[in-house]
Amino acid sequence: MYSILVADDEKGIREFLEITLKKEGYEVTLASNGAEAISLCEKKKFDIILADIKMPQGDGYTILRKVKKLHPDTIVIMITAYGSLESAIEAMKEGAFDYLSKPFDVKDVKALIQGALAKRDFKLETLSKKPLVGKERFDNIISNSPEMHKIFALITRSSSAKSNVLIIGESGTGKELVARAIHQHSDRKDKPFVTINCGGIPENLLESELFGHKKGSFTGALANKIGLFEAASGGTIFLDEISDLPLLLQVKLLRVVQEKVFTPIGETKEVNVDARIISATNQDLEQNVIARKFREDLYYRLNVIQIRIPPLRERKMDIPLLAQYFLDKYSREMGKEIQQISSYALDTLQNYHFPGNVRELENIIERSVALETTNIILPESLALATHKMGQKELGVVDINLPPEGIDLDGLINKLEKNLLLKALGETQGKKNKAAELLRISFRSFRYRLEKHGIDAPGDE
Repeated sequence: MYSILVADDEKGIREFLEITLKKEGYEVTLASNGAEAISLCEKKKFDIILADIKMPQGDGYTILRKVKKLHPDTIVIMITAYGSLESAIEAMKEGAFDYLSKPFDVKDVKALIQGALAKRDFKLETLSKKPLVGKERFDNIISNSPEMHKIFALITRSSSAKSNVLIIGESGTGKELVARAIHQHSDRKDKPFVTINCGGIPENLLESELFGHKKGSFTGALANKIGLFEAASGGTIFLDEISDLPLLLQVKLLRVVQEKVFTPIGETKEVNVDARIISATNQDLEQNVIARKFREDLYYRLNVIQIRIPPLRERKMDIPLLAQYFLDKYSREMGKEIQQISSYALDTLQNYHFPGNVRELENIIERSVALETTNIILPESLALATHKMGQKELGVVDINLPPEGIDLDGLINKLEKNLLLKALGETQGKKNKAAELLRISFRSFRYRLEKHGIDAPGDE
């Protein structure tokens, strides 16, 4: 059972949090001032401390600094009055996990605590060098979503088969990771895993790369070359972006698939090959077949077992887990002490469309870690690819760039502020409705109001 200390000088706040948290199964201890809270912390290690920033006999900052010395793994969440955003962020920079603004909603409290505990446990597991297991990881694929769990099971079943596999998914979803997992769980795992991007090699060189050539068979063939199929014999060959394979080479690949033989360029003798073929594409191959861009017979030969990877926007529950994984990874690599992503930054990520999928999320976190100067990732630290969003989605028609340039950050802040005011106007000042209109959480909406200094009293 997780233990929580609530330190607040307002009796009503203490009682509200005690009732709410006990219903969720937490062990709750109460303190009415800073000195009492510190005394309790010296006697016992709590999993979470909810501390009011302004309290008699020791404020929230005092508790935070003391607890971080006594129990570095204890999560401290600050409680602050509405409009004290700057103080709360300063506390987060000193090691607080996040903050709650009064008045707060029960759902916000529950979600914040659950998220904090999940991140803390994930971080402790990572630091102890224990690999993610069970629901969270399959080889190098990290996911908590039911859709990906089905793929994990399919990987296991297909690994023991010898049939060809076709992996379908948008760019950045992890198609090669799935292919490698199939290979690693197969009886070919001790043999080569050879990968080639069919769209990344010029057409006049691709045949030589795949099947090899004899010295002198064409201009530039200065020595005999073993092709990738021969190099992969006994193991697995991964043909990424198979949809880009030219029609002429599709014919040659079909022969390899059907007869397990090929002829290198300039040779007359056939070469036998035993390589399992795993293909991947980000296109609709069935439509390519209809358009006669891809051979139907080859399509059915390659598509014996199909694995379709959902885009990140369809499995948003994976975003916090992946973001924390990448944060820990790049913090270690860059020698930084960035411990967490604020819940507001996570809200921003979970409301983003991720056209580049997991690869884009990784790039966003890597850049944020590289440029961040504090120990926490805030929403403004994230560099989201708004250039990939349509003009209609951005709410702009056209922007001309003057010769002297523009202040991009200032423009984005102005746009965000205008959208907040517009949403409040559309909903007659009802903040919950305005947040829904902008497709962000209520906490994230209120954070943005505070950031832009918008005083919007009225219905929450």
